[in-house]
Amino acid sequence: MKTISGKQWHQLEAAEALEALEVDAKKGLTNEEVEQRRRQFGWNRFQPRRGKSPFVRFLLQFNQPLVYILLAATAVTLLLHEWVDSSVIFGVVLVNAIIGFIQESKAEKAIEALNRMVVTEATVLRDGQRVRVPSAELVPGDIVLLHSGDKVPADLRLTRVKNLQVDESALTGESVPVTKDLEPVEAETMLAERRNLAFGGTLVTYGQAEGVVSATGDRTETGRIAELIAESPELSTPLTRKIAYFSRLLVIAILSLAAASFVLGLWRGEPWVEMFMASVALAVGAIPEGLPAAVTITLAIGVSRMAKRRSIIRHLPSVETLGSATVICSDKTGTLTENKMSVREVFAGGKKFEISGIGYDGRGEFFSEGKRVGERDSSALAECLKAGILCNDSELVYRDGAWDVQGDPTEVALIVAAKKLGLIHSDVSDAAPRIDAIPFESEYQFMATLHDHEREETRVIYKKGAVERLLNRCSRIMDEQGELREMDDSDREQIQQQADRMSSEGLRVLAFASRFMPKEQSEIDHSHVEEELTFLGLQGMMDPPREDAVQAVAQCQRAGIQVKMITGDNMLTAKAVAKQLGLKSKSGVENGHEIPALVGRDVEGYSDEELIEVVERTAVFARVAPEQKLRLVRALQANGEVVAMTGDGVNDAPALKQADIGIAMAITGTDVAKGASDMLLTDDNFASIEAAVEEGRNVFDNLKKFITWTLPTNGGEGLIILAAILFGTALPVEPVQLLWINMTTAIFLGLMLVFEPKEPDLMDRPPRDPKEPLLTLPLFMRIGLVSLITMCGAFGLFLWERNVTGSDLAKTQTIVVNVIVAVEALYLLNCRSLLRSMFSLGVFSNPWVFAGLGSMLVLQLMLTYIPVMNRLFNTAPISGSDWAKILSVGVFAYAVVGLEKWIRSRLDQYRGVGEAR
Repeated sequence: MKTISGKQWHQLEAAEALEALEVDAKKGLTNEEVEQRRRQFGWNRFQPRRGKSPFVRFLLQFNQPLVYILLAATAVTLLLHEWVDSSVIFGVVLVNAIIGFIQESKAEKAIEALNRMVVTEATVLRDGQRVRVPSAELVPGDIVLLHSGDKVPADLRLTRVKNLQVDESALTGESVPVTKDLEPVEAETMLAERRNLAFGGTLVTYGQAEGVVSATGDRTETGRIAELIAESPELSTPLTRKIAYFSRLLVIAILSLAAASFVLGLWRGEPWVEMFMASVALAVGAIPEGLPAAVTITLAIGVSRMAKRRSIIRHLPSVETLGSATVICSDKTGTLTENKMSVREVFAGGKKFEISGIGYDGRGEFFSEGKRVGERDSSALAECLKAGILCNDSELVYRDGAWDVQGDPTEVALIVAAKKLGLIHSDVSDAAPRIDAIPFESEYQFMATLHDHEREETRVIYKKGAVERLLNRCSRIMDEQGELREMDDSDREQIQQQADRMSSEGLRVLAFASRFMPKEQSEIDHSHVEEELTFLGLQGMMDPPREDAVQAVAQCQRAGIQVKMITGDNMLTAKAVAKQLGLKSKSGVENGHEIPALVGRDVEGYSDEELIEVVERTAVFARVAPEQKLRLVRALQANGEVVAMTGDGVNDAPALKQADIGIAMAITGTDVAKGASDMLLTDDNFASIEAAVEEGRNVFDNLKKFITWTLPTNGGEGLIILAAILFGTALPVEPVQLLWINMTTAIFLGLMLVFEPKEPDLMDRPPRDPKEPLLTLPLFMRIGLVSLITMCGAFGLFLWERNVTGSDLAKTQTIVVNVIVAVEALYLLNCRSLLRSMFSLGVFSNPWVFAGLGSMLVLQLMLTYIPVMNRLFNTAPISGSDWAKILSVGVFAYAVVGLEKWIRSRLDQYRGVGEAR
């Protein structure tokens, strides 16, 4: 937001900002001014965007080609007075519509979450008095007072600060609290580096400040994110796109075939009424009534399986989308990393020490040159860690079964590091009570504390801070045995080299020093820490990668999925974490070497066309603003990638909504991120994504198996009707019988495939090409083959029974119905794997298949032999020899498909490719 002078708030001096907003910093606004400005700027909350009405959103659930087919099937069965069948078909459509309706409105939920985010109170100065008011009542020009623990109620230009630190991780991705100051910065300064501003929704972790409200509601930086979320279009998923395209083709094919058969019959001189009913029968037979139900149930089962593996799906098609992901764009802080600062290295007594273990429980050990180190092995190490405990204002409290951080995460990391060497915070603090302190100030970049010492005649000052603030003030150094000696230039050079090395590896480095004071010293000031200090050591810390995230990233990359880190944190830290995670570019070159990482400012300089190429070859993006995350996701999508985006902060929300699937963290994630997402990780662990990808791939595999299984049924039925029209015979199967076949087999046979367990090589395959059709040419050929076998077997037996044995129409139609079901039943066994024999999977690895086969056998016996079923469906009992003929057709179809798979697998091995996949 620009000021009246055209400059942005971070460019102005504090006095200029106050002048631009016409407010006295000592008195604040008057009540009259507040009312006038509220009329001008509105309330400090996010305005809800107008969306479609619930009724319109519900009607839009029917706006799908496949649903049109089912609605047409409903109309046809109503015309045939088949009330039960029409009710069942329309019931499927209605259930699908209700489920879709419930899952929608993600943008509206995200905006509501943003509103909740700023519903708090603020301390303001009005008419010269400090008052507490709801944050929604703030207006530009209000003077706001901030203290540790406060949530910033609106965007502020700071006018006074005292050791102010603000946690902006949810907005910018910065992993540690940001120290604020009053100095103006350049207009193009990135959001995370505007140190003179405090942003609405962020949290004050330390210090105090005053600031003048520069923006409220939609005009804040968080409000801009709300706009980005609202502007992101609702994307279709790869599955819905493929099903929609496939459905359109199916509609065209069915209508064309029905029309052609009607015209052909008229041309042959058949009565138009009979031809119309034949065309209706053809259309009914060709419509896969069970497909929408199968898709919904398959996805729902996938949702259930994912929930058991710590992933909650908010949008059904997202189950499959994750399985088809080609790129996972992940935030760093709290997603790939622990979001818990940990000391990784200590340099003390001239030695480097590495520390194992992460988290706050204190489990871990110290190592030097590969050997384990204890408390008594290095006095310098113990003293450096002791300084970290005592020169510290934070605490780590175990409460309700978890460690609760009270204070700065950086200081807590020092407490945990000491605990790993056996130095307990409470014990050390009790043995050396604090007497006085110089609090941290951003201007001086250090903190110092005065303590009683174990030697009763002395007291000791411990000082921690930036290396450049301590090193030149040290005149002595502690060696490994705890002895003090004079510091020389070689010591300073070695320390600076170690500090530079740690920084280059993405570690945040703090230096520690001490100074003995006489027993009577009870106060300290800056003069006491300017000279004659003893250098104790360096501690380098970072927010470490999750241990299982390293394995998950490696598994994703083995599965051909690119993993890209998109973070608001600084470049050195981002590259260091990327290296530890083993991130690689698309070419497979490890990031940090040949493949460059980019900062947000670089991204801003590329055109949309250039960015499409750049984003493919880059694995790490640092200092990225919310709108740049959006551009990166869109660039990947423009390149044909299926993008999954993970994150937990407000700054992640627009990209989460834009991505093909947005994945939010359920524990640490903000309400805004959750509301914009398609999926939640209940353990906030990137590693759970790998499990979810596996489940998603299995969902698509099983859906493809179902479609490959069901289409020959419809194709065979259509060909049977078409053959009858061509040969001028009676209908071998009636519409009501076709509905029986389609609905019962879909439920009792086809749906058994959704329970098929994962195939062994599921995560060894590369991601599916997003441009690849739902069914490849080899599968289409297989579908055509089975359709022809079904038609030849059923129509051949129909002609034989009618013309040779002289059977009546009811009996021959019963034989045809059972032939179609027999082929489907045995072909189901072929479809348990599209590439392998079911014997390689384990015959009984999916017991549901055999339960379905048994149920279908019972239903067919009922259809054939129970009189009431004979009357309803125009069927008749058949003999044992008839069953032998029926089963022979089914066994023949099973054998032919098995032979086709064997031949194709041999060809694929010979050519080294798997085209059927």
